[in-house]
Amino acid sequence: MAFYQRAGAIPRKRHVQYKNENGGLFSEELVGTEGFAGVSSLVYHRYPPTLVKETEEPYSVEPEIAITKNLKNLSFKGFNISPADDYLESRKVLFVNNDLHIGLAAPRQSMEDWFFKNADADEMIFVHAGSGQLKTIFGTIDFEYGDYLVIPRGTIYQMVFDSADNRLLIVESFSPVETPKRYRNQYGQLMEHSPFCERDFKLPSNLETYDEKGDFKVKIKKQGLIYPYIYGTHPFDAVGWDGCFYPYAISIFDFEPLTGRIHMPPPIHQQFEGNNFVICSFVPRLYDYHPDAIPAPYHHSNIDSDELLYYVDGDFMSRNNIQKGQITLHPGGIPHGPHPGAIERSIGQAGTEELAVMIDPFNPVMITKEAMKIEVPEYYKAWIEEPVF
Repeated sequence: MAFYQRAGAIPRKRHVQYKNENGGLFSEELVGTEGFAGVSSLVYHRYPPTLVKETEEPYSVEPEIAITKNLKNLSFKGFNISPADDYLESRKVLFVNNDLHIGLAAPRQSMEDWFFKNADADEMIFVHAGSGQLKTIFGTIDFEYGDYLVIPRGTIYQMVFDSADNRLLIVESFSPVETPKRYRNQYGQLMEHSPFCERDFKLPSNLETYDEKGDFKVKIKKQGLIYPYIYGTHPFDAVGWDGCFYPYAISIFDFEPLTGRIHMPPPIHQQFEGNNFVICSFVPRLYDYHPDAIPAPYHHSNIDSDELLYYVDGDFMSRNNIQKGQITLHPGGIPHGPHPGAIERSIGQAGTEELAVMIDPFNPVMITKEAMKIEVPEYYKAWIEEPVF
């Protein structure tokens, strides 16, 4: 996150002595990405963050690839992903390239006696079903249906769910997940034409310092492996922190859509960006208001990018027979557009109630075996059906 935050108690200057109530020193830790050049925060621990008691054998969570090269429109029923009790076991990676991994999860249980850290990637978690709390050393963020959770790489966290019914869309980005540059001024502030602003962000709150010793398991993901580490102190032992590196949330319902007299291209829906990909929010909005407008999107050839659309809720105006949680993959190199009848149905309509998340990778994705388990057969033939009016 580009703007400065602080919580708890911190010294007046950086990198100076900061003593606890017994006269000993708190441990200062700089956390950040992109070396010392990216955003960072300084965290002040009760104990050094290096007290490792044991390490257990790592195990692989590397996705198995089914299709390395694809030039076919495909679709997948995301809600057919089977729930699992364990948060990490529930995560199923469906699409991968060198810039990001995209997957789904349906965890039934909270992370009660262990913690997780992704040391490879920033995580963007979209909450399709469920609610709860994201707990971190920076504080707690309450989340609910429609929230995007953005967790910078290296952040130790726990997911605490209110119930067993949870559905998550997860993007792991090997570059920082950021707000679009065109919405920010030279100082990092979101400008007036941005479809969301700083007021919309849910920031960590209620910083709680855990002064506990014992055995605390942190499962660390690095290069496709999970490394279980046993630390001697509670990971959330910060007495204070400040900086621009921290997790946050923002609701898809706080995205204010941009509209026009004629159909506007997908970049107007952009919510986030990373290296070689963008993430967009399609939300309820007024249709185009030119008297001869065609609200349905025009056919287009996304030659330079794949297009993944995750359907959340609503009418899905441009698609036929789409369910909640379904994913369509339209690969770069061939045209796609509205399904038969969609253009005609859209004419004269005042608005749409669709809710969807679009991910456009600018490098082709490979498709995993987990994805092929939930494929919709012969989706690529959906454009030759007779129109439905």
